[in-house]
Amino acid sequence: MPSHDPTLTPSSARSLHPRRSVQIGFWISSEEHGPNAMIRAAQQAEAAGFPYVQLSDHFHPWTDRQGQSPFVWSVIAGIAATTKTLTLGTGVTCPIMRIHPAIVAQAVATSALMLDGRFFLGVGTGENLNEHITGAKWPALATRRAMLEEAIDLMRLLFRGGERNFHGRHFTLENARLYSLPEKAPPIYVAAGGPKSAEFAGRRGDGLIATNPDQELVTRFEEAGGAGKPKYIELKVCWAEDAEAARSLTHELWKMGGLGGQLAQELRRPADFEAATELVTVQKSTEHTPVGPDLAPYVDAVKKCADAGFDHIGLHQVGPDQEGFLRFWEKELRPALKERKLA
Repeated sequence: MPSHDPTLTPSSARSLHPRRSVQIGFWISSEEHGPNAMIRAAQQAEAAGFPYVQLSDHFHPWTDRQGQSPFVWSVIAGIAATTKTLTLGTGVTCPIMRIHPAIVAQAVATSALMLDGRFFLGVGTGENLNEHITGAKWPALATRRAMLEEAIDLMRLLFRGGERNFHGRHFTLENARLYSLPEKAPPIYVAAGGPKSAEFAGRRGDGLIATNPDQELVTRFEEAGGAGKPKYIELKVCWAEDAEAARSLTHELWKMGGLGGQLAQELRRPADFEAATELVTVQKSTEHTPVGPDLAPYVDAVKKCADAGFDHIGLHQVGPDQEGFLRFWEKELRPALKERKLA
């Protein structure tokens, strides 16, 4: 068993709370955009009034067509240096294989300092796509979850300051100290796609991150200790003047969303995703994605997320036209959501 301070475990005794007011954020895909484009999109999101931005953290894109994979910590530094009010977080980082959790903790502490505390770390059990690159064996999900639990404990230990040691089943830390630390430890939000992961997030995380507006996930999370903690969700959208062009682009870039089961966590290369999604139809890959210029599908999708219990909804504009979506947000979508008390 790992040696760690029991005070590092979040309380699981909180009572369930009513849904809090909803914040609408902006999600920027590192698989679709280069580093300068991501920094520019974050600046524009801040100017458009978004309170927070999330960035995906990948080594590879899902497919070659997506075409990008900048190092997220460099992008975070660029955003920190050029924005003033944004809260920023990863969605999500895997701290268990290609990067040791001690190094992730150092990156997180530095990022939190640069952003004056406006930073959160999203973590998950990862995908083979990104983690196999160093030659390590890809573990089963239960093993990865155990590794993530240790990684969270190790990072929280370092965030407490002082020289620290950690001896776990999966990770070791010897005579390590983070000298550059924010005043307050950054929160760690845990991604979940199923009931066991949601329960784990409730026990061990400071919040939940999801991509599916499943009320059962929220219920499991809250009952396991997540009541009162923030609940984040990514909502893909594709604004464009031409709805069919937007639908086609969404399918072209994100048809892996039509894959079922655990396949997305198991495939190794972008080429494997290309092959696995050859038969995914446009209808299958875009059935839950608002597309085109009409306002109603966007409002309905946000309402569905809020009704499921999510209080932070990150809008992910698919494709290069971030500016077009942000204009739509300012002129139409934000006023409509405020009128319906959804933001």
